[in-house]
Amino acid sequence: MRPFVALAAALVSLPLAAASISVRVQDARGGAVREAVVYAVPEGRQLPLAKKTAVMDQKNRMFIPHVLPIQTGTSVRFPNSDDIRHHVYSFSPAKQFQLPLYKGTPANPLVFPKAGVVTLGCNIHDQMNAFIVVVDTPYFEKAADGKATLSGLDAGRYTVRVWYPDMRDEPQPQSISVSGDERVTMSFVAGRGTLPAPAADHAHGHP
Repeated sequence: MRPFVALAAALVSLPLAAASISVRVQDARGGAVREAVVYAVPEGRQLPLAKKTAVMDQKNRMFIPHVLPIQTGTSVRFPNSDDIRHHVYSFSPAKQFQLPLYKGTPANPLVFPKAGVVTLGCNIHDQMNAFIVVVDTPYFEKAADGKATLSGLDAGRYTVRVWYPDMRDEPQPQSISVSGDERVTMSFVAGRGTLPAPAADHAHGHP
């Protein structure tokens, strides 16, 4: 009887199969769009706010990283690693705040409870700018060389969206259903829309 119990426990502990979406973000000439944020928002269900902490640093009179994607509810620390003082601010509707002239790291991080793009600046150094992209989903990724993979998706329907710096018109969001260990591929064209993957690009992984 004991071997049966052990086997049952092992089966229960196995992770459920999860889907993934591979996305390419390109310009009209087929080149990679830099620093694009790709994210998939579940349709028909609301996710709890994140309880995570992220970091937006300041080095050599630059924000690092230049683009920081986070989930709603995430707290962000703003350390100043320079030997000069900075005054960080945002007037964006998603999060308005000011961190007056300081060095080191402010004692309390800032919570970002609302989705949207938060543009950062420094009142002292006009060349400093950065973006915090706040999304209502844990399924997001900043594209490397125009490519990103969203992994660990539960079965269901999602709206896949893209944001990138200097974006004038958002590429048309794509609604897609995934199940099991399905792997889906799609491409977005900056300023033009989305190119859904052909049926041949839908695949299922194997353990």
